[in-house]
Amino acid sequence: MVFASMLFIWLFLPVTLVLYYLLSLTKKQVLKNLLLLLVSILFYAWGEPKYVVLLFISVAINYTGGLGIAWAGENSGARKAALFVTVLLNLLLLGYFKYYNFFADNINGLLGGELIPVRDIVLPIGISFYTFQAMSYVIDLYRGKCLLQRSFWKLLLYIMFFPQLIAGPIVRYRDVAEQIDERHVDFDKFALGVTRFMVGFGKKVLLANTFAEAVDKVFSIPGLDISTAMAWYGMLLYSMQIYFDFSGYSDMAIGLGKMFGFDFLENFDFPYLSASIREFWRRWHISLSTWFKEYLYIPLGGNRKGKLRTYINLIIVFFATGFWHGAGWSFVLWGLIHGAFSILERLFLGKVLDKGGAMRYLSHVYCLIVVGLSWVLFRAEDLGLAMSYYGTMFSLRESMSYGFLEIFDRECIAFSIVGILLCGVISPAVQLKIRESALFKSVVLPIIFFFGVCFLISGSYNPFIYFRF
Repeated sequence: MVFASMLFIWLFLPVTLVLYYLLSLTKKQVLKNLLLLLVSILFYAWGEPKYVVLLFISVAINYTGGLGIAWAGENSGARKAALFVTVLLNLLLLGYFKYYNFFADNINGLLGGELIPVRDIVLPIGISFYTFQAMSYVIDLYRGKCLLQRSFWKLLLYIMFFPQLIAGPIVRYRDVAEQIDERHVDFDKFALGVTRFMVGFGKKVLLANTFAEAVDKVFSIPGLDISTAMAWYGMLLYSMQIYFDFSGYSDMAIGLGKMFGFDFLENFDFPYLSASIREFWRRWHISLSTWFKEYLYIPLGGNRKGKLRTYINLIIVFFATGFWHGAGWSFVLWGLIHGAFSILERLFLGKVLDKGGAMRYLSHVYCLIVVGLSWVLFRAEDLGLAMSYYGTMFSLRESMSYGFLEIFDRECIAFSIVGILLCGVISPAVQLKIRESALFKSVVLPIIFFFGVCFLISGSYNPFIYFRF
């Protein structure tokens, strides 16, 4: 089930909210938690019934690992062994479902035969997110940053809670542990949650979906028979599609969390305002970049063991970041490009970018070009298509079969102007004031929601990029 669907908006969410607030009258937290757990299982099972068992297995692994770490007490060797086995089992589960066929194809290709059988494996929705979330619990427990959760059902709720289950944000256990046991919702918090959900809904349905339809047209044209202008505009649209798709989903998740009394950390902070790749990763998918920093970069030594080791650590982290996003060389290359520019900025480029004045504007342009060009790797089905797309972007060619408006209609162009404004041309402070105004909440937001619902009713294109992860 997805948030941007008629089933979720008009049945699942209203029924869940009514039942939740009826149970709130009893003032028994255990009943509210039980309801959220049951509806979360239903939410996931609606789209992936056979993989609910896998989710339970994942939680059982980490619950048992947590008990092992706690029972080891002061025995550092036993604690490390418990952590190692737990993390290894998590990675093996993720590796089998997400990466088995990738390695099988590549090994078979290198050896010139089918030594490893390729299997018909369906990627469980959200496995990358809930695996990382579960690992954060056992790692933080090992580090002493959180307490042992003795209740299997509370740990299950932490990982399965439907707002963040299939696409994040990746919520650390220590950030919500107290909220699982005790939380409150007043009218203002609930209203803030509704507003945040509706803003995210509009970003996803009106903007991301509109851009997605045009982008998919571009990348599906036989022989990539598009002009250079179409290629650049397609890159721009995909840059906005993935931002509004994912940030819109994060907005909806954060809003839903508030409706039930949970406070999730922000996941996006106007990333296209960045003036460097390092800044971009402080603003883009914050929960993931924070996860890699805390649980991979710092344990590798971070920047504490000299410059060369720092650069090696950065390459490892960005390789892992790319590979986390998808089992393909295009994702790996995407990650390595970001890693390479992060290193260049540490070597010398950062000093140039930080000079201020007119250079600040050039820094923004530099970052947008690097990020935008790398998104082509993210969107293309394979490296061959990505290289062909780059060739078109830098060849000054014209399309032999398609006009610009055949691919990008006037509605798409109009929405792209709105998207550009919302990416940061209208400053974040101004956007925040607008969103907090009574006029926006009482008039503009209901209109946005109404048109979003109309788009869904009409059967408009409604993909979700991060289902692949």
